[in-house]
Amino acid sequence: MTNKLPPGQFETQKWPILHQGDVYPFNESTWKFKLFGEVKKELELSYQEVMELPKTISSIDMHCVTTWSKFGNSFEGIAFREFLNLIHINDGVKYVKIYGYYNGDPFGYSANLPLNALLGDDSLFVYKWKDEQRNWQEITPKHGYPLRFIPPAAFYLWKGSKWVSGIRFMKEDEEGFWEELGYSMTANPFKEERYR
Repeated sequence: MTNKLPPGQFETQKWPILHQGDVYPFNESTWKFKLFGEVKKELELSYQEVMELPKTISSIDMHCVTTWSKFGNSFEGIAFREFLNLIHINDGVKYVKIYGYYNGDPFGYSANLPLNALLGDDSLFVYKWKDEQRNWQEITPKHGYPLRFIPPAAFYLWKGSKWVSGIRFMKEDEEGFWEELGYSMTANPFKEERYR
């Protein structure tokens, strides 16, 4: 799928900034990452514990529902599967919700995704990226610092929660923040699944 422009999209070299609500003011002493839902035992991680997890560098294309696409984005982060390795999920788990801060609420934003689509190197909780000059830098607070989920290119970017706070494991699919407002549950840009 690399460098393939989905229908209704245009290519950009910049990384536009779009988000709902206030920019989260990171506080390492209070920041937590929770793994919960259909799991044998819930787990809560500190920022330091998260940052000690194995790292992955990957190139991921981004497609925003507002019609821009940005190809070949280099990110450094923690693969979704590393969090999955920390817990035992219950039988029948097929979906997740990835949560993020929204106006002060750690679980105010969420995006639903199918679990089996998130097991590769293109499913990252990122903290660094290569900018337009190809230099590594931390992502900015407006882009989701300290940790932002970047979904595989098979999903529109609204599935990429900013200021992430946890993952809930689910047996049944469930609407996230934008899905409750009428956006597509599956969000495949190549099928132009923007709205329901």
